[in-house]
Amino acid sequence: MKPLLPALLLGVGLSTATVTPAMAYPVDCAILLCLAGGWPASAECAHARAVFIRRITPWPIEPPLQIWNCPMRATFRGEAKPIERLFNIGVRGEPRVSIPATPWVLQLVQDRADVDISDPTFDFVRSIRVFEITYQQRRNSDGDCYSWGSVYMGTYGAQGEYSRRRSSVSAVPTASDLAVPADCHTYWHRSVFVEWRDYEGSYGHEEVHY
Repeated sequence: MKPLLPALLLGVGLSTATVTPAMAYPVDCAILLCLAGGWPASAECAHARAVFIRRITPWPIEPPLQIWNCPMRATFRGEAKPIERLFNIGVRGEPRVSIPATPWVLQLVQDRADVDISDPTFDFVRSIRVFEITYQQRRNSDGDCYSWGSVYMGTYGAQGEYSRRRSSVSAVPTASDLAVPADCHTYWHRSVFVEWRDYEGSYGHEEVHY
């Protein structure tokens, strides 16, 4: 798989004259390709990133990558590994992917990838973490410090399935703008924070305040 990635990542950065536009196949295929490549500069990846961030912008908060909407098991000639199928769909425009008119038909496998993505090649998918953060702190009329926090963390499993569970303020990455004052000043923070690593392990993040 690894020798194919440079060509794949180059492909998503090319102009629309040589690359099938993101609109021609499900946007989650574009998100998958562009995330792997560190969001290279292109119209396709700009659109894919905008959708990725819009999904975590309240409300409602959605999984930023919905890999189950990217048909990597689409009809094609011969066998291919998942990353090769994705390359064919997103860059070469082959194989011909039949996209139904009804969007729910694209849910090829419920809430997970429709092929085995447990290989370390796809660790960039499992690196995505989404934090829904609410925190407040103040001193009451008696001089006591009052604080309250609620954090939920969304993660991706071995096959790209998304799950959400309660977490803690201490688990919020340091890259977040959350900065609890040590001296109990009045403080209020609400945001959704998403972090990821691309195929080469480079770190990226985004935070949406509300």
